Amino acid sequence: MRDLLPALVEKVATTGHDVVWICDPMHGNTIEAAGGQKTRRFDDVVDEVRGYFEVHRGLGSHPGGMHIELTGDDVTECTGGAEGLKDHDLGSRYETACDPRLNRQQALELSFLAAEMLAPVS
Repeated sequence: MRDLLPALVEKVATTGHDVVWICDPMHGNTIEAAGGQKTRRFDDVVDEVRGYFEVHRGLGSHPGGMHIELTGDDVTECTGGAEGLKDHDLGSRYETACDPRLNRQQALELSFLAAEMLAPVS
């Protein structure tokens, strides 16, 4: 994110086109856990979101949105977060039919981090 996005934003800015920049930190961060489940590390998702906001703030461009796969349920599909979920926790409530989702705690944590990153710099 931090290495490739700046050049893209700068190049598009020279065209004069209005674009909406969207961050999808979920799909590029899917890995296979030791138990064979597809998962995502919360820290990797957060790092990509932080990079997205840092790049846009640094270039004066607007971060238009994020695509986040999440659920309000208490699942164990992504590791990390305030709960400290580990690979061995995945089996306890791994319920996804397709891709791993942030659980409600992880989703709230990411939302508050994003809100902090959107706050004006003082």
